[in-house]
Amino acid sequence: MIAWLDLLAEGDQHPRRFDSPNTLLVYLTRVERLSPEAAQHLIELGEVGPPLARREYQVRAMPLPSSVPS
Repeated sequence: MIAWLDLLAEGDQHPRRFDSPNTLLVYLTRVERLSPEAAQHLIELGEVGPPLARREYQVRAMPLPSSVPS
């Protein structure tokens, strides 16, 4: 089962969901235009903001269900 990553950006009410840190990294550098250093900081520490980025970003891992109902 995939542990999803939710990206929360300052000023955006709806998170964007990613299936891996690699797809998140590509999005951050290509679409959000973060520097590789800022994107890596966000992925490793869960948040980044000025002066590394123009606005604040947070990443939250969606917890996996502890059990599947039968």
